Formats: sequence, structure tokens, C-alpha cells
Amino acid sequence: MGAVTAAAAAHLQLPHIDYLSILPVLIMMGGAVLVVAVSSMTRRAMGTGASTAVSLVTGIAALVAALFQWDSVATHGAKVTIAGAVVLDGFSVFIQVTVAVAVVLTALVADGYLKREGIDGPEFQALALLSASGAMVMGSANDLIVIFLGLEILSIALYVLTAMNFKRAESGEAALKYFVLGGFSSAVFVYGIALTYGATGSTNLPEIADYLARNVVTSNGVLLAGLALLLVGFGFKVAAVPFHMWSPDVYQGAPSPITGFMAAVAKAGAFAAVLRVFVSSFATVRTDWQPVVTGLAVLTLLVGAIVALSQRDVKRMLAYSSINHAGFILLGLEAADPRGVAASLYYLFAYTVMVVGTFAVVTVMAKDGDNGHDIEDYRGLARRQPVLALSLAVLLLAQAGAPFTTGFLAKLQVVSSVVAVHGYVLAVIAMVSAAVAAFFYLRLAVVMYSPTGSVADPLPSDGAGDTAEVTELLPFERGSDQVPGLAVLTDAPPIEAVAERRVAVPRLTALAIAVSVAVTVVFGVVPAPLIDFAHKATLLFH
Repeated sequence: MGAVTAAAAAHLQLPHIDYLSILPVLIMMGGAVLVVAVSSMTRRAMGTGASTAVSLVTGIAALVAALFQWDSVATHGAKVTIAGAVVLDGFSVFIQVTVAVAVVLTALVADGYLKREGIDGPEFQALALLSASGAMVMGSANDLIVIFLGLEILSIALYVLTAMNFKRAESGEAALKYFVLGGFSSAVFVYGIALTYGATGSTNLPEIADYLARNVVTSNGVLLAGLALLLVGFGFKVAAVPFHMWSPDVYQGAPSPITGFMAAVAKAGAFAAVLRVFVSSFATVRTDWQPVVTGLAVLTLLVGAIVALSQRDVKRMLAYSSINHAGFILLGLEAADPRGVAASLYYLFAYTVMVVGTFAVVTVMAKDGDNGHDIEDYRGLARRQPVLALSLAVLLLAQAGAPFTTGFLAKLQVVSSVVAVHGYVLAVIAMVSAAVAAFFYLRLAVVMYSPTGSVADPLPSDGAGDTAEVTELLPFERGSDQVPGLAVLTDAPPIEAVAERRVAVPRLTALAIAVSVAVTVVFGVVPAPLIDFAHKATLLFH
């Protein structure tokens, strides 16, 4: 028996591992393991500040590794590694960069949130890094099974992160809904993989493309069923209608930094996989799946824009906004050519920065317990804190597609890509939905710049006829992590004078907001570098 085992081991050939191709993933996972390991080996768990520092270093290191990957692709060309399971090309590098940027911005936003909510320990940052690694795996996967592994790494961590705020019952409820529906969609996706394997004899994306190019499938019922189930699985992750029902509740109940992280990273990973699978592997049967994508895009564009009009909760409104953005990214998939792929990639990066920055402002505007997200809570913000209001206004206008922002260029490119393939009706519907969506973005901006009630208006009393008073602003104290000039309420009674409430912005959160606004505006005015990056990030078609 020992001789047989030795002989089998001698013939076992392990695949060559090109560590550069998976270096950003290894860095993300390594950062998560480091945070947990250090906490488990010390008497006290790693504090919020230390875990944030590790998360920031990890995200920046992954970003640098992705830039090394880009240099390798530019110098030596794209390549398939690790027994054909992973691909290193411009497309995968672009996704690594997008996810790494989202991780860095989220770590900056989450630090102040965790301290405010009293959530200590390394779990938050470790789970965020693991979730990001799953999105990176999906971006570089060259096999349906590897895509599924990345999808599960991404999703399972997000289920837990959604329930992280123990002060809110809505957080646990949202996590339960997300888990149940996510588990169902994963099962559907696996079934789609099985049917695709049954129809083509492989789960490897280039081999599937080669099989379909060399063979005429006379009875393609199994293949079409597999494609349909794959679309359902992907549709859930990108919150495409009618698979969007989880999105509003989860966005509303999840911790605000995680809502922004989820909107950015989950979309980046899922759209990376769906673009590579359908444009690269199933291009020869595009006439079968393009009509379905057209229907999904139309429903997603219209439902996301129209339903958002009736929302008063800002996080719920942004959830439907995210659905509308998913519809625009689907336009690039509908085009199904390199131009459409490049447009979708540019949209993903621009949206990632905009949405994380937007939820950074939402995070600092929330009250203790992550409550207070009604649109009226933002009334008069421009008078109290003009810089914060201006930052949010810029990010909202960018999402609406205002000129001189990355949002305008993102919408222009995806619409142009679908027009180039004669999708005129779809382009018109997209522009109509953009006009409708502009209303709720502008409504929030107008509320911020609207005057509040008269200062002579009485505040709620304590029942004895005495009016509650708001203490004056405290000066900035040395050593504090609050931005100078922002309000601090001391010994304030539980009043409802929301319109006069000033919020403190932690330094790291202020940095995240500033970076988001700067990227959105600078690359909107000087768009060439980012557009060129997206256009060079082409798929590996062979």
C-alpha cells in the first residue's frame, strides 16, 4: 500500500503557481488573517485604530501589487495561470484596482463609525478584507467554479457585516433576509454551472468558448437553461430587477459604511464575472441571451429611478439609486463588445468612488445607533456645515450625471456603446431614467440648501414648560479625532431639533470624503487617464 501511495504521489503534478497573478488576493486574505491572528494571541483584542491601520496598509499594498500586475500585462501580455483557473489581463487588473480603492476608502470611513457605535475588535476589518478578496477572485477567475468560490467568499462575509450593528434590530433582520435570498441565489447559480457543464463538457471559460465556436449545438435547451440560471445568480448580486428585492432592506439595515462597501465591492465583483462569462465565453450565442439582458436593463433602469422618487429614507433612496446604476452598467453588457466592456469598467470605478463617498457623508450624518436617515435630517445642512453639504451635493450631482464629473462621462460612455450597436430604444430609456433619477438627487441637494425653521420656534419641552437648550460649540481640542469647527453637543437632552443638529466628522472620514470628491471632479475635468486605463483593460478572448 505504501508503494502504491508513493507511486501515485510521484505522478501527481501540481500546477505551476504564478504568485503575481493572485498577489492582491493573497495580500487581502493575509491582512485579514493577520488582524485575527494578532488579536487571538494577545490578552486584549486589537483595537479599532490598530485594525484600521492594518486594513489601510493592506488595501494600499494590494493597490500597489495591482499596479505591478498592470506593468506585467503591458510588458509581457495577458496570460492564463494556475492550470487555467486564473487569468492575468488588463480586465482583472482593473477590478483589483477598483476593489483596493474601495477597501481603502471604506477603512477610512469605518474607523469613526466603529468608535461612535462602540463596536470594538478586529472582526469588522477582517471580514471586509475577506469580502474584498472574494471580489478580486471573481475579477480574475477563468473558470465558473472559481467564480463561484469568489462569490461565496464575497457573500458570506457580507452576511455577517450586515448584522454587525447590535444596536439596531433592523441590522439583524437585514442580514437574515440577505442570507436566505443569497443562499437561494447561490444554489441557482451552481445549478446553472452544472447545466453549462452538461452542455459544453467544461467549466473553463476559454474551453467553453472554444466548444461553442467549433460545434453547432442543434438542441441547446440545456445550454440556454444554464445561461438563464447563471443570469439569475448574477442578477441577484448586482441587484438587477426583478432580483432586487433584498437590496432596499439590506441597504437600510446594514451599517452605513458597509452599505457603501457592499454597493461598490459586490457590484465590482459580480459585474466583473458576468462581463467575462458572457462577453468572453458566450459571445457566439449572444443572440440568445442579449434579449434577456435588454429586458433586465430596461426594468432595472426604470424601477430603480421611479421607486426612488417615493423614498424618504436616504439609505433606501440610495439603494434604488444603486439599482438604477446597475441598469446603466448592464448597457455595456448589452453592447457585448470591447467598447461596451470598457464603458462598464469605467462606470464601475466611477460609481465605486462616488457611492463610498456618499455613504461616508450618510455615516457621519447618522445619530447614535445609526439612526436618523430621514431626508428632513439634512435640511439646512449647508448653513450649518457648508463644506460637508457641498461635498454631498457634488457626489449626488455626479451620480445624476452632471457635466465635469466622472458620473457624466460614465453615463455617456455606456449609452454611446449601446448606440454603437444600434440599441437606440434602450439608449432612450436609459436617458429618460437618468432624467427621472436626477429629480431625487436634486431633491436631497435642495433640502440641504433650504432654510430651516425660524430660530424663534420653540423646541420640544420636557413636560414642565421649560424649553430644551442646545449648548454652544466647543472649541477644537488637541488630540481629538474630530475636525475643527464641527459641532459637539454636551449634556444635551433628547430633543428632536434635527434641523439644528451639527455633526462631528472624524478626520479619517473627512479624508475619505475629500478623496472621493477630488477623484470625481478631477477625472471628470481631466478624463483621459482613467478612460485610457479602462479602454486598455480588455478581456482575454482566447
